[in-house]
Amino acid sequence: MRKTLSPKVRRRSRWHALILGIAAAAMLALPAQAQSTPPKPELPRLDQLLSGIVRIKTLINPEGRTVDNLGRERTGSGIVIDNSGLVVTIGYLMVEAISAELTTVEGKTVPAEVLGYDYDSGFGLLKATQPLNVRPFAIGKSSDLKEKEPVLAASFGGIDGVAPALVAVRREFAGNWEYLIQGAIFTTPPHNDWSGAALIDKQGKLVGVGSLITGDITGKGVNAPGNMYVPIDLLTPVLADLITSPTVQGKAKPWIGLSTEEVRGRLFVSRATPGAPAEKAGLKKGDIILGVGGEQAMGLSDLYRKIWKLGEAGVNVPLDILTDSGMKRTDVKSIDRNSYLRLKPTL
Repeated sequence: MRKTLSPKVRRRSRWHALILGIAAAAMLALPAQAQSTPPKPELPRLDQLLSGIVRIKTLINPEGRTVDNLGRERTGSGIVIDNSGLVVTIGYLMVEAISAELTTVEGKTVPAEVLGYDYDSGFGLLKATQPLNVRPFAIGKSSDLKEKEPVLAASFGGIDGVAPALVAVRREFAGNWEYLIQGAIFTTPPHNDWSGAALIDKQGKLVGVGSLITGDITGKGVNAPGNMYVPIDLLTPVLADLITSPTVQGKAKPWIGLSTEEVRGRLFVSRATPGAPAEKAGLKKGDIILGVGGEQAMGLSDLYRKIWKLGEAGVNVPLDILTDSGMKRTDVKSIDRNSYLRLKPTL
């Protein structure tokens, strides 16, 4: 009599086949010399693919501006992307870091150099100071990802850190911290260890880096939990700068230091960053932002675009706000956010 598998077992088997398939596809991308070696069993192949995901631990400048929100010590995942030990991660894990270390799935721990951080994309870059002896991830094309496509969410921990997922939504994402990216990748079901996790496509290539978990991947106010990944395509334009400089070179966008929540079409200030331009100009929690320079802000994305089109960092931002005492215009002198951060301790 044939045994009938439970739905749970069938799902597990299907996802296990997908994981092995992705690992096998990734092995085909190895250099010819590597392919000439005798084939290994499938599980070691998967282990080899996942060896490029490391644990990151950072120690932040005690004077850092981000310590209160993000903590003095931070941990998460990072993805090795070349043989020199370059590691890409989500930037909030290492912004204002003064030291860092990387740990491989085999338990090897080495110091890492903090290279650069890009606020616009959200990426951070570190470099191992000693050989990691892991297989780097090949960079894929996040622009090729389609909705409903199967992917793997992989955080540090080898096979235990892997979870199957589907690309649910590709859309613009506006974060309440003056952050806006195009083509953000939203996946489901949620992966709980998302910080710096790798999003891996069917070819075994890196297509995204884990940024956050959300209760609504659609952005439409419904119960739809999942994760948001920053598309890896955003790394290519800034990679050279991050290797050689703590920040991306060029003109910086104006930054005023507001956290803003969009609720039923209204933009509420949830936090004015201490010491930042908005707080200095008198904005506070509970204020409602109506627009910029007499032009109504139609949502969070529109607010950012209206601010950024005024010019580069340093430009005056005329905010139209509604406070307890009524409507008024408040001029905020913007700055480059990188000048606000404390990347090194005071001597």
